[in-house]
Amino acid sequence: MTTAVIFVAAGRGSRAGGPLPKQWQTIAGRPVARWTLEAFADDMTKVMVIHPDDRHLAEAACTGLDVALVDGADSRAGSVLNGLMALQTAAPDHVLIHDIARPCIPGHVIDAVLNALSDTPGAAPALAVTDALWTGAEGRVSGTQDRTGLFRAQTPQGFRYADILAAHRAHPGNATDDVEVARAAGLDVSIVPGDERNLKITGPQDFARAARLLETDMDIRLGNGFDVHAFEDGDHVILCGVRVPHNRKLKGHSDADVGMHAVTDALYGALAEGDIGRHFPPSDPQWKGAASDIFLRHACDLARSKGYTISNVDCTLICERPKIGPHAADMMAKMAEIMELRSDQVSIKATTSERLGFTGREEGIAAIATATLVKP
Repeated sequence: MTTAVIFVAAGRGSRAGGPLPKQWQTIAGRPVARWTLEAFADDMTKVMVIHPDDRHLAEAACTGLDVALVDGADSRAGSVLNGLMALQTAAPDHVLIHDIARPCIPGHVIDAVLNALSDTPGAAPALAVTDALWTGAEGRVSGTQDRTGLFRAQTPQGFRYADILAAHRAHPGNATDDVEVARAAGLDVSIVPGDERNLKITGPQDFARAARLLETDMDIRLGNGFDVHAFEDGDHVILCGVRVPHNRKLKGHSDADVGMHAVTDALYGALAEGDIGRHFPPSDPQWKGAASDIFLRHACDLARSKGYTISNVDCTLICERPKIGPHAADMMAKMAEIMELRSDQVSIKATTSERLGFTGREEGIAAIATATLVKP
């Protein structure tokens, strides 16, 4: 059975405050949307329905993930229908529809919804209402409400794909959620246990609550890298993937990109995987003159294969010359491209050693780097 997930992310989320819609704001170092996307299995087809104005933010949040972006509509139901129609070419058996602003969704809730679909055309998680319910008017209690049989709805709401597509096409619109659409079409929807952790970010205070949940049991690792290369005769240096004119070049078995080597070793260090020399021995002739992005891509791939997300890297180049400032932006862009990160996750800066030591005598360049890895 094949499964697709539609992430509803076209809303503006004004009640949450902040400079951006809530799904693009950051929690624990990553956009809300990124946390939500990564909560679902890689073998699920993923479609995110977005506001057209947010495409650049969505693309940044999806870096390195296989997610199709689809423009939303004026209503939630219309946006979901757009997402459903985008799946028609390779129609899945089941589809889950999930609010992008629920980043703390536990895996067992997703599993429960999928398991229920083997016996029913629809399933959704919910929590029974346990608090007393009142009615009110003008700031005063006007009555009570029986809470028997009342539930707080959550997502993902799951359906057989063909059934929910037909239901959305037939619905007049303005539904509060997909369960309402399904029931209007006569589909049975089973209730599976929800989870208090599966909160929906609505107001400003919810960001702190979500951060506490996401940071619990997270595996956060820091690694550092240090590298040095001497100068020899030449007319340029390669630093962080950028060719920089200079009256010397750096000496090394590969292209001697001291900055990229330091970042690569920082990643290996965070993984407790040694250094570049362990994975690409300088004694091996096949690496002579090799471009250092080969090493960096390997370290990034290794981190992701172990379930880690690269949160950020910071590299300082230590030299008197060449001047790094005019090239720093290009270096950050190149490193971000190689590492499949946003540009604001990569920092490249420089300092001198105040004319002290081998860098002060312009005998070479040193680099120090730090990398942060996160596994939810």
